[in-house]
Amino acid sequence: MNESVTAPQPLSARPLQSEVLSAGMVVLAAFHLALAIFMAVAPHAFYTAIGPFGASNDHYVRDVATFYAALGAGFAIAVRHASWRVPLVAITTIQFALHSVNHLLDIGKAHPAWTGYFDFFSLAATTLLLVWLLKLALAQARTFPTDVDQGGPP
Repeated sequence: MNESVTAPQPLSARPLQSEVLSAGMVVLAAFHLALAIFMAVAPHAFYTAIGPFGASNDHYVRDVATFYAALGAGFAIAVRHASWRVPLVAITTIQFALHSVNHLLDIGKAHPAWTGYFDFFSLAATTLLLVWLLKLALAQARTFPTDVDQGGPP
C-alpha cells in the first residue's frame, strides 16, 4: 500500500484571477451601460458635461450610446461566460486606445479646456486598465484552457 504524504498545496491563483476578471466584467458592464443610458436619455447633458467638442449633435451622441450599450451587454454576458472575455476585452482595449488618440488630437479644443485634458487622461488610464485585464484574461485562458463557461443565463 502506497501512502504518500503530499505537502499542502498553496492557494491557487485561479480563484483570485477569476474573481478579479469577473469583478472587472461587472464594473465594465455597469460603466458601459450607465454611460449608454446617460447618452441616450440626456445627450445634450452628456455633451455639456463630458464631450464638449465642436457643435452638439444629439443624434450622434445617441448613435454612440448604442455602441456603449452593446459593449455593456457583452461584458454582462462575459461575467458568466469566460469564453467571451478575451475577445471582448481585446476589442474594447483597441476602442479605448483609438478613442484616447482621438482625444489627444483634440485635447485643446474642448470648452472648458480642462475637460479635454481630463477626457484624454481618463481614457488613457482606462486603456491601461483594460490592457491589464486583457493580460489576466489571456493568462487565464492559457493556464486553464479547459475552463468552460460558468453556465446559467447570461
